[in-house]
Amino acid sequence: MSNNPEKKGVSAIDFFCIGFGAIVGVGWAVSINGWMTSCGGPVPAGIGYIVALIMMVPIALCYCELVPMLPVAGGGMAFAYRAFNDKAAVLSGWAAFGAFVAIIPWEAIQITDVLGYLIPGLKSGDPLYEVMGSGIYLTTIIIGTICSLLLFALNMRGLAAAAFVQKILCFVLVGAAVIGAIASLVGGNAGNWQPIYDVSNPEIYGPGLKEVSHSSMMGGIFAILASAPFFLAGFETIPQGVEEAGGDISSVGKTVVLSVSLACIFYAILLFCFGFAWPWQEFAGMERPAAATMFKFLFPGGAGLFLYWLITIGAIAGLFTTWNGFFMASANLLMAMSRGRVMPAIFAKQNKNGIPVPGLVVCLILSLVGPFLGANMIDSITCFSAAAFVLSWALTCWSLIVLRKKEPNLNRPYKIPGGLAMAGFAAIVATVVLICMFIPASPFYVGAQAVKMFIGWLVIGLILYLASSGQRKGMSQEELKHGVFAVLDEK
Repeated sequence: MSNNPEKKGVSAIDFFCIGFGAIVGVGWAVSINGWMTSCGGPVPAGIGYIVALIMMVPIALCYCELVPMLPVAGGGMAFAYRAFNDKAAVLSGWAAFGAFVAIIPWEAIQITDVLGYLIPGLKSGDPLYEVMGSGIYLTTIIIGTICSLLLFALNMRGLAAAAFVQKILCFVLVGAAVIGAIASLVGGNAGNWQPIYDVSNPEIYGPGLKEVSHSSMMGGIFAILASAPFFLAGFETIPQGVEEAGGDISSVGKTVVLSVSLACIFYAILLFCFGFAWPWQEFAGMERPAAATMFKFLFPGGAGLFLYWLITIGAIAGLFTTWNGFFMASANLLMAMSRGRVMPAIFAKQNKNGIPVPGLVVCLILSLVGPFLGANMIDSITCFSAAAFVLSWALTCWSLIVLRKKEPNLNRPYKIPGGLAMAGFAAIVATVVLICMFIPASPFYVGAQAVKMFIGWLVIGLILYLASSGQRKGMSQEELKHGVFAVLDEK
């Protein structure tokens, strides 16, 4: 691994844009009204993201210490390998990989869905077929395919090229969101937050509409945690690319905490502002992308149309920041698992420029699947990915605790404040949230479909792990571990 920023061209700022851009994608523009209805209003949803901040910062701090301590591709998988064994590593890595690759087709679905609303002609005529009641059209399949191929081509040029594009897109999405928030405060009033909490409106809630598992504002606040891990995921893209970091590695680790913190605050502010702009129960039923559509009502005429297109462009930029961020991160994670032979060795291959081509091809295939699935798969994919992320986070936090005791002399350029107490808090919180995600009576419950997807994904991982057993035979644990940490051993 090079510490020369000129050689790799990937600085801490680049990593921040990769992490923040991967976190703050299109969700704030197309899902924000869904967050309001899931929580019973914009106020409990906004407070929920502040609670999520309290949960996420300790988890991010664990990554902040571990990333510069073990700066190798794989992130949580590599940390679990070092702290425990290959079985814990494959559980952490496969969960994270499932969460990563779920986002790739999710973004492909969103781009076709958003453009379908913006350009109604894209969905004219009869659909080719339907998935869960969502029509699939030839034009949207073509658009999703073209976008997937473009991102594949970009990432084939390496992390530096992807980071440059990510930086530009980040400025666009943040600029659009800030202008939208200011316009909301100018045109709205606090009465639009009323009722502060309500899940009784028959036009929003009930059979065939939105189902909720809470009946109090406190339940509404915690309900956001069923999907928040999905919309706050993305900081894990930073450790996946850390082998290409330049300069001070500890500063790269700190970008993890910064990106998570700003993302939580970003979401909370937009929930409060957009809820302030328009009566939230009317906002809940607006045509997607709801955040953009709302401005056409708030400012009739040219100003509203300008804001509509500004927010839409920002949403599309955010969509690509997430899609782009997870494309390379997914390939790097699959490569790292293959290095330790917990996945087939073919995925460990890189071309002469260090690009994990087999992994990128897998990501391309999964991305191409998205446009064939349709928008009604989005909620299930979101909740499955959220549960998978939390499992990986919990194992990472426990890994830090074990490594503090198991390898106290490892070089630690950064140590988290609070030490083992902070790490323990993060591990316990992540573990409790994970358990609650599978309890139907819990406000965190991810839903039956997501639970089936989660179990099915773990079964697939187990099959691939067992299929790789022949490659592990005859290799000692030290040799297998060297495959994961060879970059460090070569320094």
